[in-house]
Amino acid sequence: MTAVEQNLPATEQAPKTIYLKDYAVPDYLIKTTDLRFEIYDGETVVSAMLQLYRNPAAAQPATQLTLHGANLELVSIALNGKILGEGDYQFGDESITILNTPEEFTLITITKIKPEQNTSLEGLYRSRTMYCTQCEAEGFRKITYYLDRPDVMSEFTTTVVTDKKYPVLLSNGNLIDQGEQENNRHYATWHDPFKKPAYLFALVAGDLSCIEDTFTTCSGRDVTLKIFVEPKDLDKCDHAMTSLKNSMRWDEEVYGREYDLNIFMIVAVDDFNMGAMENKGLNIFNTSCVLAKPETTTDAGFQRVEGVVAHEYFHNWSGNRVTCRDWFQLSLKEGFTVYRDSEFSADMGSRTVKRVEDVTLLRTAQFAEDAGPMAHPIRPESYIEISNFYTMTVYEKGAEVIRMLATLLGKENFRKGTDLYFDRHDGQAVTTEDFVKALEDASGFDLTQFKRWYSQAGTPRLQITDSYDEDAQEYSLTIKQSCPPTPECANKLPFHIPVAVGLIGSGGDLPLALKNAEPDFETSDNTYKVLELTEAEQTFVFERVFEKPVPSLVRGFSAPVKWHYDYSQDDLVLLMSRDSDGFNRWEASQQLGLHAIQEAMVAHQQGQSLANWQVETALVEAYRNVLRDTSLDRAMVAYMLSLPSEAYLSELADVIDVEAIHCGRAAVRKALARALRPELETIYRAYDHQQTYAVTAAAIAARSLKNVTLGYLMLLGDDALIKQCESQYRTANNMTDVMAALTQLVNSDAPLAQQLATSSLDDFYQRWQHESLVVNQWLSVQAMCVLPGTLQKVKALQTHAAFDGKNPNKIRALIAGFCASNPINFHADAGAGYQFLADQIIQLNTQNPSIASRLLTPLTKWKKYNSQRQSLMKAQLERIMAEPDLSKDVFEVVSKSLA
Repeated sequence: MTAVEQNLPATEQAPKTIYLKDYAVPDYLIKTTDLRFEIYDGETVVSAMLQLYRNPAAAQPATQLTLHGANLELVSIALNGKILGEGDYQFGDESITILNTPEEFTLITITKIKPEQNTSLEGLYRSRTMYCTQCEAEGFRKITYYLDRPDVMSEFTTTVVTDKKYPVLLSNGNLIDQGEQENNRHYATWHDPFKKPAYLFALVAGDLSCIEDTFTTCSGRDVTLKIFVEPKDLDKCDHAMTSLKNSMRWDEEVYGREYDLNIFMIVAVDDFNMGAMENKGLNIFNTSCVLAKPETTTDAGFQRVEGVVAHEYFHNWSGNRVTCRDWFQLSLKEGFTVYRDSEFSADMGSRTVKRVEDVTLLRTAQFAEDAGPMAHPIRPESYIEISNFYTMTVYEKGAEVIRMLATLLGKENFRKGTDLYFDRHDGQAVTTEDFVKALEDASGFDLTQFKRWYSQAGTPRLQITDSYDEDAQEYSLTIKQSCPPTPECANKLPFHIPVAVGLIGSGGDLPLALKNAEPDFETSDNTYKVLELTEAEQTFVFERVFEKPVPSLVRGFSAPVKWHYDYSQDDLVLLMSRDSDGFNRWEASQQLGLHAIQEAMVAHQQGQSLANWQVETALVEAYRNVLRDTSLDRAMVAYMLSLPSEAYLSELADVIDVEAIHCGRAAVRKALARALRPELETIYRAYDHQQTYAVTAAAIAARSLKNVTLGYLMLLGDDALIKQCESQYRTANNMTDVMAALTQLVNSDAPLAQQLATSSLDDFYQRWQHESLVVNQWLSVQAMCVLPGTLQKVKALQTHAAFDGKNPNKIRALIAGFCASNPINFHADAGAGYQFLADQIIQLNTQNPSIASRLLTPLTKWKKYNSQRQSLMKAQLERIMAEPDLSKDVFEVVSKSLA
């Protein structure tokens, strides 16, 4: 294409696409890396001494070396002690090429960088009271010239020199030296004995406090644990420390993985593009993923801290000791580690609840990604900007692929396979094929067809039908699989899909006997089977089925698929009450709710009033039975009462009708609130609002159910209930209950609620204005208000002292909170929300391209709306595309969206 066809100014070239098929081993490797950082206010001088040698695996001996580098001022460069002149090297696009390089040599470069001006938050930058780094994926090239690719692994020694006003100096590995210098300066030297790629490098220099603990490994070694934070946050670290110790013990017990350094450190940083980073021995965290105490953090926040701490710690083996050869293999470390942290969280709390949470996220966000312009396999074939591929597909779908492997192989074989993988590839940069091969070699399973999950994008569809032969007492399930076209491939080969099933009779689970099954197919649980779907269509026959059953399908969400079976309402009620699989009990409740919402949506589209909408008695009774079932986990009751979200309803739609979805769901919720008011009030009033806060599964479940009932009751607009809600806001002893009450007041259109919402919001800010993470919650609750006029409030909040347009957490709270999580208002006002989002992206394009590209997601879905909205959304995408100096991050997402 020409520049004109790309909608680019004629003088600009489209960013280069990088392909997996073009991978080649590096010409040179780096044995050791010695870094010295002289940090001054306004400028940092970086000296890098690299011991390089030709890669024996390269196709032919290299005679020159190309290093990556971006936004660097080169002071000097020396090869084997000789200072090079301009004729000895050439600058390229984010690179420098050194000519006439020998087989082995020492290269010393000195560069200057300006961390204080680094708004991209990649490389070395300043955040509040500290200097810190973020090098994944390609941030290290903003620090010094280097082979910034994951398959170049080196042993690092790092010296950090600063003024003493930054007393804490940290880097990877173990501290080997420290001391004082002249002019009130000091230094610390760290050595990491384990080879690592540059993306795992970390440095921190700041005025920080820490809490300290120890952990004794399974072999008896004592490891020092430290969490560094700003002094004001020292009282918010205990939960993260407990989570870290639990993670270390769990990884030893479940995977046999022991920590390897003398010290493990976490640093909390307020300005951070991501959640956290697994740098070897020195994890750098977004403050939102490490700081927690009941007064400032919700239950969801506590759970997030536990999960993220575990995730980054587990990376020590699945990502650090064994890393990925190239960025196309990103899911090798991320998908595997998400699976590991999910299993850890399930073991720490309720396994069923955790599964429901994970699947809810997958179905709303990842399925939508699979259906959009950025759809890609978990191992993509190409990219323009790798930062755009830190996606739900790579992480969450990648984890589901690992889960399927664990399901197919069984617990024992899967553990043998992971042991072999870690032992075989320790200290190496490897591929997804290496991981699967280790599982095959350890288990004897043939996973050839299964590997299609790594190369084919999209969400497979299963069409399931059944038949029952009463005379033969045989029950047959026929499953057809298909997968819609995605950008990389129109016609998909059949996937290898584990379909876990059970059969439910009038008394509950029925025993299963699969006709013509292999002997080793039988398991200790004879009411549960994993069917291996490998063909476009297969029929599975069960013998000795003495009554016509209702099938419990894809139990535990055994595969990341959509499926359809023609359940009746009675079937769903039976599954809701009798299925032993907790996930499928929840799934049945969701399907019942979905049917009710779809009926209300049709009525809205036909112009009917939903003011006094009624739902079927069977639905009401099903929910009433759930409320009265004391045997159920309270958290599961809360989830079963929570209707399918607007995001999930949108993902299911061929054409998204924003108003019908919003109004239909609201009408069903209100109808249930009216019908179930006595039961809802009983649960709410039975809760002791003054009980001591605890971060236990039972306590979290109780709060969850209580606040779900509050949400229903507030729909009734009753002044007495509104006052109860306001009382909860005023008297609650924890942020979970405070935010639940505040959210209900803000979103109620009752006059009294709006009056109390205004005063409560003012009170909340006055109380918490000095707690940045709490202020983020204050911004979010306003940004996600479903009442009219929210966009104007969001714009006003951009000028409020609480908002910082350079802080990713603030941007996510306010801008993404409105644009990504408030569809009824984002899509209102004749496209005003679309223009607002485009304005933010254009501003952030040069300031922080990574955040800008992530904000684009709502506009990328423009083809799923009606023609009027399509036109308005597309116009904003074209407006962004016409911007000069468009970053690679934003260009890739916009160009693919417009294709």
